[in-house]
Amino acid sequence: MKIQYNKKYSENLGREMEWKQYGDKGQGVLVFPSQNQRFFEWEDNGMVDVLSPLIEAGKIHLICCDSIDSETWSLYDGDHHTRIELHERWFRYITEELIPSVNEGEKLIVTGCSMGGYHAGNFFFRRPDLFCSLVSLSGLFHADYFFNNFTNELVWNNSPLHYLSEKRDPSLLLETLRGKEIILCCGQGYYEEITCPSTVRLGNLLKEKNVPAWVDIWGKDVSHDFYWWRKQALYLFDKLINKDLQIAA
Repeated sequence: MKIQYNKKYSENLGREMEWKQYGDKGQGVLVFPSQNQRFFEWEDNGMVDVLSPLIEAGKIHLICCDSIDSETWSLYDGDHHTRIELHERWFRYITEELIPSVNEGEKLIVTGCSMGGYHAGNFFFRRPDLFCSLVSLSGLFHADYFFNNFTNELVWNNSPLHYLSEKRDPSLLLETLRGKEIILCCGQGYYEEITCPSTVRLGNLLKEKNVPAWVDIWGKDVSHDFYWWRKQALYLFDKLINKDLQIAA
């Protein structure tokens, strides 16, 4: 497959940011790394390899972006307002700089594992105009978990379980998300004690709003690690690309 490394200065962040692309044909897939990790995480942990048949066949290409989680979501003892403001600048970097530079107006699939699964969901629901599908693996969708119960408007606006619950007109939300595929997947094993209930809560909230979604909860032996995320990605992306889905409101 064609592999391309990129590095470019971000006006929003005032620094150079890196990303890597795997393949150059088919549906674009924006990949967020897990907590504190980098753009090469999926390559290092076999996720690119497991999806290589779809990449080699020209059905998808991956755009693996970089995160700044260590300065935002993971900086627990930092100033909360400064942390969330920096996250918002990163959000604008992804939406205003990276995405326009890697495609020509097509809507992307967005995905990630763990905190990457959260980012995927947050970007998808905040900017559905940029994405056609969401595949979140082991995501946690209430932002207050990372802010010691501190909240302000910016934290609230990055917490899908909160801002989606406030959308009182379900028909408007349904219209915004019409025709898009939403897949939320999580195990029930080690270290999924928080992510699984959060994933189920999001699925239930979408159901209340009549938004179609596939909430795929795997067994109690399925832990929070790449061994299982590789299996989930292979299974779910094959179904997504081949439109063999179990999505219902």
